[in-house]
Amino acid sequence: MVKIRRVYDPPFESEGKRYLVDGLWPRGIKKESLGLEAWLKNIAPTPTLRKWFSHDPEKWEEYKRRFRLELRDPEKERVLEELAQQARTGDITLLFATRDREHNNGVVIKEIIEEKDQS
Repeated sequence: MVKIRRVYDPPFESEGKRYLVDGLWPRGIKKESLGLEAWLKNIAPTPTLRKWFSHDPEKWEEYKRRFRLELRDPEKERVLEELAQQARTGDITLLFATRDREHNNGVVIKEIIEEKDQS
C-alpha cells in the first residue's frame, strides 16, 4: 500500500518505509526525526516546474502532465519501479512538505506507483 503524508505530521506506526519525495529539505525538520528509508530528491519535480506550478490548483492538471513527462527519464523510472516493488511487499509512505494535501508531487508519484501495480 502507498500512503502520502505531510512531512510535518506525526508518523503513525503503520507507515512502513518512509521516503521524502521533495527536492528541497523541509524547513525546521531534522533528518534523524523523520525515520527515512531515503530522500528521493531525484524524482522530485524540477525547480522550473515547481516554481511554475507554485501550488496553484488551477494549474494542477497541466502540472500533473508535465511532471509525468519528467518522470519518464530512465533513472527516475527505475526509482519508481523500486518504490512499486517496495509497495508490493509492504507499506510505504511518500512524504511531502507543502500544505496542500491534494495538489502535490506525492499525489502524482503515488498514482504512478499504483498504475505500475495494475499493469
